[in-house]
Amino acid sequence: MSGGFEFIGFTVEQGVATITLNRPGKLNSFNEAMHGELRQALARVRDSAQVKVLILTGAGRAFCAGQDLGERRVPPGGTPVDLGDSIERNYTPLVLGLRALPKPVIGAVNGVAAGAGANVALACDVVVAARSASFVQPFARLGLVPDCGGTHFLVRRLGTQRALGLSLFGDSLSAELAEQWGLIWKCVDDDALSDTVRQMARQLAAGPALGYAHTKAAVYAAEQNALAAQLELERDYQRQLGFSHDYREGVAAFLERRPPNFTGA
Repeated sequence: MSGGFEFIGFTVEQGVATITLNRPGKLNSFNEAMHGELRQALARVRDSAQVKVLILTGAGRAFCAGQDLGERRVPPGGTPVDLGDSIERNYTPLVLGLRALPKPVIGAVNGVAAGAGANVALACDVVVAARSASFVQPFARLGLVPDCGGTHFLVRRLGTQRALGLSLFGDSLSAELAEQWGLIWKCVDDDALSDTVRQMARQLAAGPALGYAHTKAAVYAAEQNALAAQLELERDYQRQLGFSHDYREGVAAFLERRPPNFTGA
């Protein structure tokens, strides 16, 4: 795939970077090599002034089936893998990296998203899923707890009852129901997914990058802040943004009834 990677695709076009999980024969399940490539790709996105938006998607018929359990099989007499170490080394940096990226991240869920794959999708800022896609928390079947931020995302978006129901029973949640429950932003027909996400990405790429970065940071801070602290944060961000070129341009474009020309400064 492009970008010099083996297990992911990486392209940049018109300010939009696309990372494609690319192990279709394994339903794009994570292995150690893929994690290493994802870290490199995210660093490129973070450090590139040309990239304004990131799309994360999967190749083939799945978004991601989670961890490749072939790497976790313990032979008779063997030593079990330290799952906590694997999470700390691979999954925690991935989820936190997506959330901390000062650029919008669109998750384009093209098929089944299971386990860590589901929760990496939910770590994206906006999730758009194909109608045939589904979200599965299969951890209980393995005697595990949802990881990769799953317990965080599910409880905050769905409430305790639905979070526990999905986690304990491991039922598949359709993209349509995920949209209705507020777990994702939008469900679209399969053949419309690519065009819909591309249009969204192009819109964001032409927008006020500095404002988007602060908006993303403010929304995620609200999960922890009390109201008074959040009001102070909003005040500080508005103060900073009020001196930006993009704010002046936005006001001028509104008053002159023309499209704004944002520069991200």
